[in-house]
Amino acid sequence: MRKPTRDLPSLTLVIGGTGKTGGRVADRLWNAGGRLRLGHRSYVPRFDWADARTWPRALAGATAAYVTYHPDLLLPEAAGRVSAFASEAVAAGARRLVLLSGRGEEGAELAEEALKASGADWTVIRASWFMQNFSEGDFAPALAEGTLTLPVGEIGEPFIDAADIADVVLTVLGDPEYIGKTLELTGPQLLTFGEAVATIAAAAGWSIVYREVTLDAFAEGLTQGGVSDEMRSLAVELFGTLFDGRNAHTTNGVEAVLGRPAREFLDFAVAAARSGTWDVEIASRKAALHR
Repeated sequence: MRKPTRDLPSLTLVIGGTGKTGGRVADRLWNAGGRLRLGHRSYVPRFDWADARTWPRALAGATAAYVTYHPDLLLPEAAGRVSAFASEAVAAGARRLVLLSGRGEEGAELAEEALKASGADWTVIRASWFMQNFSEGDFAPALAEGTLTLPVGEIGEPFIDAADIADVVLTVLGDPEYIGKTLELTGPQLLTFGEAVATIAAAAGWSIVYREVTLDAFAEGLTQGGVSDEMRSLAVELFGTLFDGRNAHTTNGVEAVLGRPAREFLDFAVAAARSGTWDVEIASRKAALHR
């Protein structure tokens, strides 16, 4: 029997409730005795960022929301939609809004300001790249095939475990101390993509190679792979702007909230390898699930 947690909101809308962080936030809310509703295009009531008519039913009765924007706040329409949603949420009684944001993204910062202007009791969580991009996203099948190819060189990224983000979100939702604060969350160490792949290869026990290419070659590869124009443009902008060193530093954000260190990349890689994450069939299924 679940033990209720009185400090949690009476009903939390978890947007992106099947995603890398949303799914984990939903699990933690449920296990803590919180009431929740998953916001997704495939659920009832339906939630679709591109269709504001779906928002009122998804918000009905909610007093809080965990807000993730798919596929990324970098998209030009994202800030406007977050602004409209936040205003509607506040009017509907969902004043407690926690936004998942990114580090060093102009579009993300615009969305953050839109959230703050809504009158919500807001918290912004700026997170580094997820470790789970390697295990649950499009990187996973490439790693299972033995080669990950990206347009990033010797720039370090403090990859963070999505589970750490979810733990922070659960704490933040239940503690008014974090209202009006921006939290920057990272993993505990800087790793280049090459170092991250080498760590995964060692954990998996077979050869996996990281290959750096130019941004133009990367874009051409996406085109040949049948990636949509929108997603190709997004990927090119992300890799073309964020890996210039602006995010190559760690923070103690996770430990400051949870009282424990953020998870090490090696621990993530070992656990994922043991679960068969980078077996070809499993990797393909996971990538399809989390798109």
